[in-house]
Amino acid sequence: MIEHTPSPPGGGAAAAAASTSAFAPLSAPVFRMLWSVWLIANTCMWMNDVAAAWLMTSLTTSPVMVALVQTASTLPVFLLGLPSGALADIVDRRRYLMTTQLWIAGNATLLCLAIASGLVSAPLLLALTFVNGIGLAMRWPVYSALIPELVPRAQMPAALALNGVAMNGSRIIGPIVAGMLIAGAGTIWVFVLNAVLSLVAVLVIWRWRREPKANALPGERFIGAMRVGVQYVRQSARMRTVLFRIAMFFAHSTALLALLPLIARQMPGGGAGTYTLLLASMGTGAIMSALFLPGWRKRFSSDQLVRRGSLVQAGMMVAVGFSPNLWVAVPFMVICGVSWLTVANTLGVSAQLSLPNWVRARGMSMYQMSLMGGGALGAALWGQVATLTDLRSSLVLAALSGTAILWLTRKRLLDDAVDEDLTPVHPRSPPEAAWPVAQDDGPVLVMIEYRIDPERAGEFREVMRETRRRRLAQGALSWELFRDSADPARFVEYVVDESWLEQRRRFGRLTAADEALRERRLAFHLGAEPPKVTRCIADPLARR
Repeated sequence: MIEHTPSPPGGGAAAAAASTSAFAPLSAPVFRMLWSVWLIANTCMWMNDVAAAWLMTSLTTSPVMVALVQTASTLPVFLLGLPSGALADIVDRRRYLMTTQLWIAGNATLLCLAIASGLVSAPLLLALTFVNGIGLAMRWPVYSALIPELVPRAQMPAALALNGVAMNGSRIIGPIVAGMLIAGAGTIWVFVLNAVLSLVAVLVIWRWRREPKANALPGERFIGAMRVGVQYVRQSARMRTVLFRIAMFFAHSTALLALLPLIARQMPGGGAGTYTLLLASMGTGAIMSALFLPGWRKRFSSDQLVRRGSLVQAGMMVAVGFSPNLWVAVPFMVICGVSWLTVANTLGVSAQLSLPNWVRARGMSMYQMSLMGGGALGAALWGQVATLTDLRSSLVLAALSGTAILWLTRKRLLDDAVDEDLTPVHPRSPPEAAWPVAQDDGPVLVMIEYRIDPERAGEFREVMRETRRRRLAQGALSWELFRDSADPARFVEYVVDESWLEQRRRFGRLTAADEALRERRLAFHLGAEPPKVTRCIADPLARR
């Protein structure tokens, strides 16, 4: 069995260098195992998309139906991103990941049976493609949430870059394998191989013995988990910036991918082979960038990498559009791949570092939703612009508008300097009531009384402003700070939780950054005794 053991601490300069090298995460057996699963899963995804699109051309001549195959594949990722992220945070992640692969294997099996029996039709193919997309929507957040458990914090950028390598490698491998099988054996065998590979991934995950996290409290409820996930992102300025940046980048950079089939067709001798080579060139560039990213991260800040990568992407997008032939366009596509992964990896790392483990899958699902939503909106927008004008005009306008938005929002920074330590800590036990209280009783009012030097009230308010953000991010329903009208030194912090269980649950969400913030609050408090804490539970009579 593959055991989940923490990585040993490094020593010396050599160890430090190795810990941040491009391939360092692969030295961890569990990461290597899950990385291979990720490669297999994404290869299956591309094989499925190619085979489904080709099968649709044999079922109907309608361009709309053929285009809807891509919509059916990606729409579930946008629609179900947050629910799947909530599930990934409240259930066992290993079993959940296995379930997603079983789902995809089962769907591929149904497609095989439909083809073999002659019952497959265009509507049925779209429906099963949508069902397959549900499996993809479920898989992505849980896999993203597992990565920080497997590698040290210093190796996070390299681990995410390797995931990008797997995704772009599968973009090359999947279509090639699918094309060979379709030409040599028939479309049905692509889905057979898809089912087999998905089951292989299940067996690999099954061999991993992940240590379950002990928790004395019941798991979160589904709807409540989604509410808290959204609330955490709303209170995180860094996450809001990440979501904005990734949505804007894909809304503009997707113009190239959306119009690439038409660009390839207009080139001399252009056809399916031209399109495949252009896609493969972009994938190759993305793979190559993983080798350069560790060095670039040492030289440039995250904002510099995002800004420069976006500008290069915009320039190369226009260059591809104006390329007179395939061989001029190929190097531009390689550079596009480098810039694309640089921006996506940098923003992905920023998102991961902004999220504690308890809400990681939900946060990353919103990252994926922003990415997919931006890409879907951009594809529709720039396709329409190309229809009204022409391909080159659409690419130029996409590049110019993306650059303009980048300049107009230049003060909206990821802020590398603010790198909170989100390591879980449990310094205090959850509160106990003096009388029997049901877990669902509530709401719960928490009042914390501080004695503050009136001359330092302004400084205290700044700390409490940060406290408000953290309390709400942990799931509190509301927060206020009151000052006694008769005693200017007395401040009362007021926090409302949904229930007694949710109040206790917040203690399990504390991080090292929360503890540091608590020490800053206590530094303002006067007197030898700590601030007085009072917890009140809503009486049932009040709700009659």
